[in-house]
Amino acid sequence: MIIDGMADRPLKELGGKTPLEAAQTPKMDRMAQLGVNGIMDSIKPGIRPGSDTAHLSILGYDPYQVYTGRGPFEAAGVGVEVMPGDIAFRCNFSTTNDEGIITDRRAGRIREGTPELAETLNSMELEEDVEIIFKESTGHRAVLVLRGKGLSDQISDADPKYDGKKPKKVVGLDGSPEAENTARILNKVIQKSYEMLKDHPVNLKRTKNGEPPANITLPRGAGAVPNAEPFNEKYGVKSACIAETGLIQGIAQIAGMDIIEVEGATGGVDTDLGSITRSILENASLDYDFILINIDGADEAGHDGNLKEKIEFIEKVDRVIGKVMELEDVYFILTADHSTPISVMDHTGDPVPLVIKGPDVRVDQVREFNERAAASGGLSRIRGRDIMNILMDLMNRSTKFGA
Repeated sequence: MIIDGMADRPLKELGGKTPLEAAQTPKMDRMAQLGVNGIMDSIKPGIRPGSDTAHLSILGYDPYQVYTGRGPFEAAGVGVEVMPGDIAFRCNFSTTNDEGIITDRRAGRIREGTPELAETLNSMELEEDVEIIFKESTGHRAVLVLRGKGLSDQISDADPKYDGKKPKKVVGLDGSPEAENTARILNKVIQKSYEMLKDHPVNLKRTKNGEPPANITLPRGAGAVPNAEPFNEKYGVKSACIAETGLIQGIAQIAGMDIIEVEGATGGVDTDLGSITRSILENASLDYDFILINIDGADEAGHDGNLKEKIEFIEKVDRVIGKVMELEDVYFILTADHSTPISVMDHTGDPVPLVIKGPDVRVDQVREFNERAAASGGLSRIRGRDIMNILMDLMNRSTKFGA
């Protein structure tokens, strides 16, 4: 179970504690007392991981070898059947004003109307012989796929990353004709998205209601489809994934895991944790050997710099942990994929806490689950890529190295 972005840095307003240290988490603390603890660098010390590269590493893949960009995972996760040669992007529905300045990168965290916006964008026609495939994901998130000849993923992002700026001009990164052609096409797609969405009925209604219109798309994370060894073959297991966002579902999809859809999972602090809990418990009783779970709300609060929401969400997740701990004869691993500190409002390379509870683990002396307490545990400091090896050994499924 990966609580996305849960780890943090000490804050003065919390008396030098992190949000996880300040939160009331009796169930996580009990799990720490019953398990073996440590801290983890998702990639390696000091590297700021994306959720995609962090999850790849935690699943035992070398992200430096298999990661081609975020787009293909997002596209696969929302049901787009990406093909060799496709260039895929992660997108935001965003808000721009008449001067072309982005005023809200997430369009007020739009929750409704995005399928209608995506349907409109799919009617976009270009002079170039390139097909546009646009699909909404959860909330303000979406994916874009360019399909055609002579395309490249070696292009820059359009997303300025911060409000108050214009979209970045997309440029080729390697000097190739394919990259220059793809950059030119993408710049045209961005401009056309504004022209097609600015007076869309969904946005006229949002404006009337005082909500930011989702009147432009901002692509980033260009990538080609990666070639990854199927997870089930790699570890000899039957696996499944319960995740809220298209990105994590896409990673699982490309890795060959079964995708378990959860009603009410939004990827935000408003997600239906009760529904997620029920899904975990129901599917744990099936014949899966491994279930990857991702819960995203703490990361959203971290990106928003909302301390109150982050603490409250961690405390809500604690109740989920309590229910999952009732499962018998399973190895339960609890961690985060990266830190998303309130003070930074983005991912950092700080290590995250990790605990493993299950049969015959060497229980250590850690009594609380948080960033500092876990550092004194029996696992010490490990990398994300170590987790699956440790798990396979605990499950007595690892092969001996040597005679």
